[in-house]
This record gives sequence, structure tokens and C-alpha cells, in this order.
Amino acid sequence: MMSTQVWFLLFIVNLLSLQLSLCQELQSEADSSNVLPGNHTLNLSRKLLQFIQSDLKNMTHLKVLDAVLKKHVGPLSTVQKLDLSGNGLYTDMIGYLLRDAPALTNLSLNENSITKIGNGTFSGSPSLRNIDLHNNVILEIEEGTFDSLLNLTELDLSVNSISCITDFNLFQLRSLNLSKNSMTSFQSIDSNQEFELLYLDLRENKMHYFPVLPKRNKIIYLDLSRNQLHSLNSTGPDDELQYLRDIEGLNFSPLRSSKTHQLLPRLLYLDLSYNQLKAVPPDFFSSLWALDTLNISNNCLDNFVVDTEGPLNVLKTLDLSFNNLQNLTFKENTLWALETLYLQGNILSMLDSGLFRLPSITNLHLQLNELSICGPQQNQTSSCVSLFSIPTLRYLYLSENKMTSLPAHAFQGSPLLILDLSLNPNMKISEQALSGLERSLTHLYLRGNHLEKLNINLTALRSLKVLDLYNNQLDGLFLGSRNSAIENLNLQNNKVKILDASTVLALEKTLRTLYLGSNPLICCENIHLISLIQQAHMDTDNATCQNTRDAGCGEVNLRDVKSEHCETLNSKVLVIAMIAVLVLGLMIVLLVVLKLCHSRSHRFSNSYKA
Repeated sequence: MMSTQVWFLLFIVNLLSLQLSLCQELQSEADSSNVLPGNHTLNLSRKLLQFIQSDLKNMTHLKVLDAVLKKHVGPLSTVQKLDLSGNGLYTDMIGYLLRDAPALTNLSLNENSITKIGNGTFSGSPSLRNIDLHNNVILEIEEGTFDSLLNLTELDLSVNSISCITDFNLFQLRSLNLSKNSMTSFQSIDSNQEFELLYLDLRENKMHYFPVLPKRNKIIYLDLSRNQLHSLNSTGPDDELQYLRDIEGLNFSPLRSSKTHQLLPRLLYLDLSYNQLKAVPPDFFSSLWALDTLNISNNCLDNFVVDTEGPLNVLKTLDLSFNNLQNLTFKENTLWALETLYLQGNILSMLDSGLFRLPSITNLHLQLNELSICGPQQNQTSSCVSLFSIPTLRYLYLSENKMTSLPAHAFQGSPLLILDLSLNPNMKISEQALSGLERSLTHLYLRGNHLEKLNINLTALRSLKVLDLYNNQLDGLFLGSRNSAIENLNLQNNKVKILDASTVLALEKTLRTLYLGSNPLICCENIHLISLIQQAHMDTDNATCQNTRDAGCGEVNLRDVKSEHCETLNSKVLVIAMIAVLVLGLMIVLLVVLKLCHSRSHRFSNSYKA
């Protein structure tokens, strides 16, 4: 294989013949884009130029270079930002490209073919602050590679093939992205010095245990999603060695831990989703004093407990969706600030009463469980849960819970804005089920419930703007004579033949979206509806109606129905009716005349005989 030095010499020889023309082209570029001594930016990414030292050496004020290069760049004594992404660069070329760039602060080497980063790679660029190496094929990073970069704050190593990080010691680094590698472990050095690291992204790796983070850290963002975590314990150096022996088959045993419950006092965001966690120790939260968002969705949890006074008291969002939760326990004096709780996709049939003591809860996702709802007259038991008298609750999602009934006053005292009761087939809804929501409710979803009749008094829901009744068996909708606030109405896939004229009049001032597809609508029996659709500026689907008076027309799009057509048919009917009346009248007159004639004949006959 040709050495780097030989390659470089051949490169110089091959380009000497092009030197004059390249200089002329460079001068032309400078003339056309005013590249003067004071200019700071040069974009030659479309020129495919290969510079030789003297070309860039004379450009003493160049600070930004964005170029597509296949060979050598240098020196870059004044360049501050350098983008060499997508150039097919390999490992040995990087040192030459960067060997004389003392002012360089931002470097992009993404989408190249780099397999290894050596400890001398950045020795000529001591001022680097931001390095982007994502989407290469990096397998190895030599020890001490970044030690000389005392100003380095951002490092992106995502989408590579790095298998582990040991003895992480970049105290000054603030952002580290190691996502989409093959990481099995991440360990910081054992030091009492404070690290500046704020953002650590380890998602989509192969980690089996929690990373060993700096003892004194400022981390605010930690993403461990889509790994292979079985435990939230951390494994130290000694235990890592034992773990490696275990997986080689020498002495396999459960993961052991030398370090548990690391201090993360400034952590705001923690993502543990899409792992294989079966349990979360309650004291894991003991140091998460600042945590705002916690995502443990898509794991294997069957129980979740917050039972220690004080933890997670600033947490606003908790995502426990798509686990195997059967039990959920929140003790008093916990989760004071919790606003949004995701519990969908579990097998919950009851909820601990502590849930309803959460003083800030506004958003509750309970879909895809096995819950039944209690009314105010019922006590919460193992067979139902109470969702009334939660004064902060605004958004409630209960779809796909196999609910068979919704009792009266089910949400009394819970001023809901959005209520989703969809996909609970054959659910019996009490007439007073939504009592107490007259002024608050704006969105009501009842999709796919097989409803034949809507018992709810919709006229009482004065603030209702979105009503979704898709895929039921309703034959109509009644909104009374007063004006409605509904802006979005979905009646698709029902059995509506005629939409009541009073309902159309109630909707005409506010309606913005109307879906009526897959209903057996009769064209000339829905003149008011057709007029509304054709005259108003609203979003509608391609709903059709049946023209029962003209067998040749069949289904017609509501927008294409001609009112004159129905009027013409009505005129024909009127003419036929008038003719029938006239004929009937003539027949009556004829019968009267015949009777009179017969009467006269009878009297004449009697007179003759006398």
C-alpha cells in the first residue's frame, strides 16, 4: 500500500502542470465575488478545486472555507470554519488537511470514510470548539485524541461504529453525541473535578446498564432510549471486567453493580424508552431534584411506584406508556408539579387513589387499558375508577378501554376541554354522562362506538367545537334550533339519510369542516345541507347522495347536485298532481250531469203516465 508521503509527493507533481490554470481560475473567482484581503468567506464547493499550499497561503484573511475536495488542503492559517463533509476522506488524510490550522474553531467531517481518530489528528488545530464526525465508520479513537483541545465544547460522533467509551475525561466538553453506534458501555474517569457536560446522547446503542457518569456533573439532558437496558444500576470498572467474563460464558450471573443511584442534581430530561426494564427502584429518583421530563415508555414494567417523600416534585411530564403496568402507586407529597401523564398501552384495570391527589395534573392518557368509569354515587373499587372532581384536569383520553357504560355525572367537577371516548364498542352512554362539562368541553371524540342513538344533549354543550362521530350507526343528528359552536363535524360512515334542516341552520354560522362520506344521503331530501356545502367556504370530503328520482343518475357528489334538478322534478310532480285533480274534477262533474239527466228522465216518464 502506498505510503502517505509518497501519495502526497505524487499529488504535488500531478498538480504542478495545473498550477497556472488554477491560479487564474482562483483569480477569476476572486474578481467575480470580490474576494479581497478583508473578505472572510470563500465557497468553492461546486468548483472541485484542489488547492496547493501557496494558493491559500496568500489569502491571509480567509476565515470560512466550504469546499468539496478530493486531495490536500493546507495551510489554513486563518480559516476559522471548515466544512469537508461528503468528500470520501479517509483516516490518513485528516492529519495533512489539518496540520496547520491554528485558528480553526468549527470543523465538519461528516459523511466521509474515516475509520480511526489518532491522538495527533487535531494537533495542528488547538483552537477547535466544535467537531462534527457523524456518519463515518469510526471504529477506534486513540487515547488522548482530544486532550489537547482545551476549548472543545461540542463533539458529534453519531452514526459510527464505536463500541465503548472508557475513562471519559473531557472536562470542558458541553455536548457529546454518541447515538447510533455500537456502544456497550460508557464510563467516566473517577475524579472529583467538575465536568461541564450538559448534553449526552447515547440513544440507539447496545448498552445493558446505566452509564457511569462523572461524580460532579452538570448534565441536563440524557438520552438512553433504544438500548438494551435491563437495569438502572451502573457498572464500574471492576464490575465491567466481571460482566465481560460473564458474557463469555465463564460465570454468567445477573448484572452486579458497584455504583447505583448516581447523583444527577441538574438533570432536566431523561429518556429511557424502548429498553428492557422490568423495574425501576423508587430510590433511583432520590437525586433527580430538577427532573422535568421522564420517559420510560415501551419497556417491560408491570409496576411503578413513587413512594419517597419529595422526589420528582418538579417533574411535569411522565411517560409510562406501552409497558405491562397493572399497578401504579403515587404516595402523598410526590409529583406535585406533574401535568402530563401517559399511561396508554398498559393493562390497567384500576388506578391508585393517589393519582387524584396530584395537584397539577392537566393531561391524562389512559387509552388502550381495561378501565371502567365510576359515577359520583359509586365508591372506587377494583372494578372502576373515579374521574370526577379533579379540578385541574383538562385533557382526558379513554379510547379502547372496552368500556360498556358511561354513568351519569362521570366527569362532574373535572372541567375537561378534550374528551376522547372512541373505540369502546356498544358502550351505553347515560343522558347525563357529560353533565358538568356544558361550559368547558370543546372537543368530543366518539369514533367507532357502534352508537345507534346519541343520548347526549348536544345543545347543552355550548363550547363544543369539534364533534367526531365517525364509524357509528346513527341515522341523524339533532342540535336543536339554537346556534351551535361546532366548527368541525365528522359523521362519516353512519346511516344518515336526511340531516335535519334545523341542525343545518344551527351549524351554518360556525361550521368550517364537515365530513359525511359513506352515508345513504338522499339528494333532494337534503336541500338545506346541499345549499350549505355549495355556498359556504368549508372543508368537506367527497360525500355523495342518492338520486332516488332519477334511476340513471345514481350517486352524485353533494357539490354537484343541482337545485334546479330537484325543482324540475318537483314541478313535474306538481303538474301530474294538477292533471290528476282536473281529471278527477271532470269525472265528478260528468257523474253529476249523468245523475241529473237520469233524474229528469225519471220525472218525465212519471208525468207521461199520469
